Amino acid sequence: MIEAKNTQRAIVRIGYDGRVHKFFQGPNAQKRFDNECRVLIYLENRKCSFVPRLLSSDLATLEMVTSNCGARVERLGDEKIKSIFAELGEYGVRHDDAFLRNITYRASDGRFCVIDFEFSTILDGLDGGKATTIELASQSPAYSNVPIAVRWSAMTHSGSFRSNNEDRFLAMLIDQRGVRYLGKDGQSNTRDADLLFAVADGMGGERSGELAGKIAIDNITKILPRAYLMTDQHLAESAPNILNGLFAAIHQELVTLGQWDPMCTNMGATLTLAWLHGSTVMFAHIGDTRLYHFRSSPDPTSSGHSKLVMSQLTEDHTYVGWLHRTGKLNERGARFHPRKNVLSKALGAGNQFAEPQCGTFELKQNEKLVLCTDGITDGLWDRAISDLVLEPESAMSYLTPAQRLVLTAVAESGKDNATAIVIEA
Repeated sequence: MIEAKNTQRAIVRIGYDGRVHKFFQGPNAQKRFDNECRVLIYLENRKCSFVPRLLSSDLATLEMVTSNCGARVERLGDEKIKSIFAELGEYGVRHDDAFLRNITYRASDGRFCVIDFEFSTILDGLDGGKATTIELASQSPAYSNVPIAVRWSAMTHSGSFRSNNEDRFLAMLIDQRGVRYLGKDGQSNTRDADLLFAVADGMGGERSGELAGKIAIDNITKILPRAYLMTDQHLAESAPNILNGLFAAIHQELVTLGQWDPMCTNMGATLTLAWLHGSTVMFAHIGDTRLYHFRSSPDPTSSGHSKLVMSQLTEDHTYVGWLHRTGKLNERGARFHPRKNVLSKALGAGNQFAEPQCGTFELKQNEKLVLCTDGITDGLWDRAISDLVLEPESAMSYLTPAQRLVLTAVAESGKDNATAIVIEA
């Protein structure tokens, strides 16, 4: 990155992709960081087109990333400067550092733009400029996205034959204060925070499989929190790029370690994650870990009623998985095929590229999600997974849904590590 500014208040660097990275420092750094993020979100909601767009922010490091509004202007008449900042006022913001140094020129459309909003004030309407504290309301997105309450349970087990566990799971909450790791079971609401759940299965020689799973989870905690302050609409547009970038970063780290450390040769990981923003679920996946969705469907045996039906949202990135998806193998044939564990896609593991499967859907009341590694599906048929989540036997009713899945899979097979997360809306 190119350093564009280094002062007592901030360091500004321009990335090779053109994005602007601003690091706040010095007196009242967090207060100025919070204010600039707040103002940029407000202006985006007001559809102001001549200011930077907030792409991500990180409260822990006080770093914000914005779009680029062109080059700084060296000379401009006083009247033109006043007119530019006056136009900003029409959008409900007063720039309290209204000088030439905060004006840029965007050559792509010949537009003068305004930057650096850390000292700006949001005005209460356009009533002569009286400044008050107001609540920011994001624009209603084009899709339904209401907050939901969820509870979850998670469990991992090394299995009956392995001494080490190469599986990893993550339950994480992201809000304005940063990141908080969640326990193996609990409940929360997406009104004021995003929730993120993931399972990873490492592979490789020696103990590199354990390291691969850890690298996958660690990258999630570093990269995804930066997107929390995005508006609903911007997040919906940016999520595929964010998730693709996340998987690319994990893949590159695994490849680099495999090249330089003989103990990590062919180290790799499979990964499935679900990111809950309101009632919207954004997911990304590579390998043979899985995401199942239990959605409401009309019950043909009971007029006017519905039942939960399980469907697999992710594709197994194996040749056998392709045979099953295309109808050339049934579930039994796929489960006992000798090449069922030969991956066609994974993070690291000697692969040149790692293109994840990404998708978005809405999680509705009473619906459920299951994320699991292949140790679960090696021991359980799909029907058994559904029954253990929805209709467990009374002898297992005291266990959490994740415990029921993991312990039953280990008892039925146990040849591999087994990990599951169950999320209930």
